[in-house]
Amino acid sequence: MKFGNITTQNNVFLAPMAGITDISFRKICKQFGCGLMYTEMVSAKGLFYNNDKTSDLLKVEDIEHPIGAQLFGSDPKLVSEMAKRVEQMDVDFIDINMGCPALKIIKNGEGSALLKNPELIGEIVYAIVKSIKKPLTIKIRKGFSEEDINAVKVSKIIEQAGASAITLHGRSREQFYSGNADWNIIKEVKQNINIPLIGNGDVKTAIDAKRMLEYTGCDAVMIGRAAQGNPWIFEQTVHYLKTGELLCEPTFDEKVKVILEHANNLLNYQGEIGIIQMRNHLVSYIKGVYGASSFRKELTSVKTIDDIKYKMEQIQNYLNNL
Repeated sequence: MKFGNITTQNNVFLAPMAGITDISFRKICKQFGCGLMYTEMVSAKGLFYNNDKTSDLLKVEDIEHPIGAQLFGSDPKLVSEMAKRVEQMDVDFIDINMGCPALKIIKNGEGSALLKNPELIGEIVYAIVKSIKKPLTIKIRKGFSEEDINAVKVSKIIEQAGASAITLHGRSREQFYSGNADWNIIKEVKQNINIPLIGNGDVKTAIDAKRMLEYTGCDAVMIGRAAQGNPWIFEQTVHYLKTGELLCEPTFDEKVKVILEHANNLLNYQGEIGIIQMRNHLVSYIKGVYGASSFRKELTSVKTIDDIKYKMEQIQNYLNNL
């Protein structure tokens, strides 16, 4: 997919997810063929006040390119100024999240709350486009509520204001992550804009990705929750889209190898607290492993790399004795 001056390796992308898609996990997804990635969502206000934690979220490594910095905010002047600042960092484009459903974001009039004010969306996009030279992309949902589905209108405004691409999650803010993503709205938006559209929502397998691309006509798919604990989904999806062949699921040994790489990444970047953050990832990695659910509670109490190795050995021994 091409947008602005960027051409991606393929059209299978990783969704930015707070607390999940940090640099440690992104590097692994890239190794498995992810075509485009984003930093975790960063507050424009946090950047303005020089919050160190916020700035840390914008650190990237060479292997991650092309990668975008995802910001959120609702003040056109502030967001455009922070986009201009971030543009000087080692990122390839700027993305603005106008789809986050989290209550703490909504309360500030940010994220998907902006869908209630399409005119303000246009002002924000226009202000940023005028402030930066790198491409700007925008992420939205189909609407704030089921009674106000305005993704087509909003997408047209975003395009007219100068954005280079749009990502559309096929749920409303009201749905949060419940129910089904509406692929019909993705199809409708694609038919009404001329810039690339990235489809998002309910892409859980390689087959889902192909179905979305074919049904909606979108230019790329964005995979979110289905990638947690499953970076293999990028390799599987890219391969399936090219060949029509479904790759085998990873063996437990293959999972352990990636788990330890991920844990070591976190340890290197964040120290011992990184292992604490690895706990939720561990639960995701072993999802679907026969009988592994009985180890879930123990996995959420690991404190060291050795703890993780020991728990993996326990699960392997369990599987060997079946």
